[in-house]
Amino acid sequence: MRRSSKPMAKPEPGLTLVGGGRMGSALAGGWIQSGYDGPISIHDPNPSDQLKNWQADGKIALNPAPEPAGILVVAVKPQIFPTILDSIKAHVGPETLVLSTMAGITLDGLAEKLGTKRVARAMPNTPGLIGKGMTLLCLPQGASDGDAADLRALLTPLGDVEGPIPEDKLSAATAISGCGPAYGFLLAEVMAAAGVAHGLDKDMALRLAKKTVEGAGALMMASDEPPSKLRENVTSPGGVTKAALDVLMREDAMPSLMVEAVEAAIKRDRELSGD
Repeated sequence: MRRSSKPMAKPEPGLTLVGGGRMGSALAGGWIQSGYDGPISIHDPNPSDQLKNWQADGKIALNPAPEPAGILVVAVKPQIFPTILDSIKAHVGPETLVLSTMAGITLDGLAEKLGTKRVARAMPNTPGLIGKGMTLLCLPQGASDGDAADLRALLTPLGDVEGPIPEDKLSAATAISGCGPAYGFLLAEVMAAAGVAHGLDKDMALRLAKKTVEGAGALMMASDEPPSKLRENVTSPGGVTKAALDVLMREDAMPSLMVEAVEAAIKRDRELSGD
């Protein structure tokens, strides 16, 4: 899992983004900050002030007349995709490389609907908004090394890139990294609520929970030891942490609930893809 240190390849005739929401804007902001000097077009029916400011500064073209792109990034919700398919196809030419961030729409589905086999999928997660994300990259069989390198360069502004990974593993991987930030947010949420239930001030409890989750994550990333060993390191036999973990690690508690939760996420992703 490495970040490319090479400058972003300059596709011709240009780079087009459909969908300027939070993740699309995070990508575009990363491209701009990385020094990408090719033409960037962004299409969004309700552009944010940020997109308008980028246009005013000459950094992007906002909602120009559609034309075939060098690389086309489709960053809209999968439910919207069928309703704007014709407008998206206007950006697809014989040499266009298409990257989709939509959950549940397979490579075969993209190829069929867009009329090109030069497609790829990426599943970013929300920490990408601050450059701390994990993005899953999925390519079809036979994809060129050049396409893989260009897409990796496009995605590195969000953080680390994992892959290419097989599409049959994408649902499970998405249930971990794509959905995972919500699990972390929930952990902080319920930790704070438990503190309040036992007499802590609400704001203080939330500060403690957020900073603790943040610190645990930073320590885990900085350490060569696995999470299980780090957990053992802070769990003294007969201590207060051990008493709490005896509850959380019961057979019917966190471990089994996480397996069940990931299974539910995988099932829903496959429902969206029609599998």
